[in-house]
Amino acid sequence: MTTREEALAYGLSFEDAYQDAPFHDPNWQLVRVRGSKKAFLWTYEMNGVVHLNVKVDPEWKDVMRAQYEAVVPGYHQNKKYWNTIILDGSIPTDVIKRMIAESYDLVTDSPTKRIYEAVKKIPKGCVATYGQVAELAGDKKMCRAVGNALHKNPNPDEIPCYRVVNAKGELAGEFAFGGEGAQQKLLEADGIEVVNHRVDLKKFGMKWEGENN
Repeated sequence: MTTREEALAYGLSFEDAYQDAPFHDPNWQLVRVRGSKKAFLWTYEMNGVVHLNVKVDPEWKDVMRAQYEAVVPGYHQNKKYWNTIILDGSIPTDVIKRMIAESYDLVTDSPTKRIYEAVKKIPKGCVATYGQVAELAGDKKMCRAVGNALHKNPNPDEIPCYRVVNAKGELAGEFAFGGEGAQQKLLEADGIEVVNHRVDLKKFGMKWEGENN
């Protein structure tokens, strides 16, 4: 992703998102959320290069800054809560999309953060189902939201989404977690046995106090 058009198109793909140019300067094009009118994506050109401002969890604000030189503290915004992405071609498109998606989640007050916190509670050597993660995050009916959140995981090193399986103990599709067999390798590194693309939930399934049986 290197153009404003690509960034805006992705931002507008989110539910209730719309484009806005609130300033008397066409260089600034924002994507907001209907209702709250909160902006989660700011786009502008500076020094001949397109820049994006995205909201970030303060606890994770330094993760991408440390990993990519083209991610810097938010330009003209609170640097505790915003990062600037310089579209110079050095950051993979999927990484940029994850940062935009996280920004959307933060301004819409979605349950994504609770889902991530729940996944972090899955101990090494155990797996949890989508339903268990949803229940631990506060709503057992949001299994689909769990899948969507894990697909755009902004920090795989801290959020072990590979420890989540379906209700039968089956692993995710081969596209997930870095390619074919990647989830199985990560689980086996945790000491979890995988047989025929499935984990024995009775043996490796996570249990926690207060879980509904």
